[in-house]
Amino acid sequence: MGPLTEFGILNHEGGILAAFIIGIAFGFILEQAGFSSSRKMAGVFYGYDFVVLKVFFTAAVTGAAGLLFLNYFELIDLSQIYVNRFFPPAAIAGGVIMGLGFIIGGFCPGTSVCAAAIGKIDAMAFVGGIIIGIIIFAETFPLFKNFFNMNPKGNIKLTELLGIKDGIFVLFFIIIAIVVFFVSSKIEKKVKKVEY
Repeated sequence: MGPLTEFGILNHEGGILAAFIIGIAFGFILEQAGFSSSRKMAGVFYGYDFVVLKVFFTAAVTGAAGLLFLNYFELIDLSQIYVNRFFPPAAIAGGVIMGLGFIIGGFCPGTSVCAAAIGKIDAMAFVGGIIIGIIIFAETFPLFKNFFNMNPKGNIKLTELLGIKDGIFVLFFIIIAIVVFFVSSKIEKKVKKVEY
């Protein structure tokens, strides 16, 4: 449970309980937002429903701006936040595979579990596919190990890769989010006019 267990605020069992409660709450919110529907999830790719895109952009902007302000007021130290190692070829391949799965199945891993939990058969099949995919990848990993570890960039942030300050990046990210919100709303209106 992140820093709460590391700093002794919660013990190991308390961290597991907190993670369980947060997971249930997250799943409930996803379901209430309609994200257990494969049609809603796939709608972003077909241009008739951009709610998913808007929600994820909102979450990303809120998280990025929140971290920036917490760092500014010295309530958090951004330099202490762990950043995963970046392997560009593996990241691109993984993104393509996940994107195809998203378009074909209409779910991402999180929403598929949420939909499976409320009894949706297509989501259960999707979760089964994820499990089979994980097993196949684990068993065949030695074949892909060299590709997986190709061209490592280390624990680099996007701002470091682009050579810009965190604040400038967040500002551009907010501007991009506003533009995406505006454009996606226009597309939704045009698609809905065509449908009716």
